[in-house]
Amino acid sequence: MIDKDTKNIEKVKNEIEQWEKSADKHGRLYLVVTVQRDGLYDYYCHYFYRKWDDEWCEFDGIATGFLGSKEQVEIVIDFIKSFKRKETFVLVDPVMGDHGHLYATYSKEMAESMKDLVHYADILTPNLTELVTLLDRDYPEVIPTEEELGQMCHELSLKGPQMIVVTGIPVDDAHIMNFIYDHGKSSSILVDRIGPDRSGTGDVVSSVIAGGYLNNHSFYDCVKKATEFSSQCIAYSEEIGTPTYYGLCFEQYLSELGDF
Repeated sequence: MIDKDTKNIEKVKNEIEQWEKSADKHGRLYLVVTVQRDGLYDYYCHYFYRKWDDEWCEFDGIATGFLGSKEQVEIVIDFIKSFKRKETFVLVDPVMGDHGHLYATYSKEMAESMKDLVHYADILTPNLTELVTLLDRDYPEVIPTEEELGQMCHELSLKGPQMIVVTGIPVDDAHIMNFIYDHGKSSSILVDRIGPDRSGTGDVVSSVIAGGYLNNHSFYDCVKKATEFSSQCIAYSEEIGTPTYYGLCFEQYLSELGDF
């Protein structure tokens, strides 16, 4: 792991090179990037992009999450253009906001750039706020019906993604719905609401979906598994009193995903 407090760019480069030398050439090289300051993430991304390109790496799947600038979105788009093959799926989690508001880090310009990234997605995992933002709509005063959600997903699918799950829809005080749109067909999964909202829930959901789809499970089964897994982790986090801003305690349940 690269030291998140590294300030000298040459030191960062040396650390990366030493790390690469120690990696098994026949194994997998896992990259952990911590974004601390403007420019460093872009440097890491460009550096590894060049290394991967030089070594003719291929990817079965590409998944994106929170992006902190318009420039980062452009780098990811460039990466997808370079490495997406016919067999490669792209999952985009358009992390932009929640509860009807964009995050403070998201400008209107960034929201527009996210629409460009959505064009390259096969799978999209927005919450309701992100769904309406990508469609240039206002956040609804009343939760949309499943028919209305299907219409919105269809409209968004015309821009690229054919598999969309609208996550964490608060249908009432006691239940949360994940609405699924899969190549024109709609379905939904309803679960009990467990405690208040937790940071990182959407990240866990999109990660399980990506892993399951990589292993050739259907999109519906991936969403179902992700829903069940996140609910289990949330329940345990509530049970042991983990603060909501700590996110989900998922580590002890990872083995239960098995070969999914």
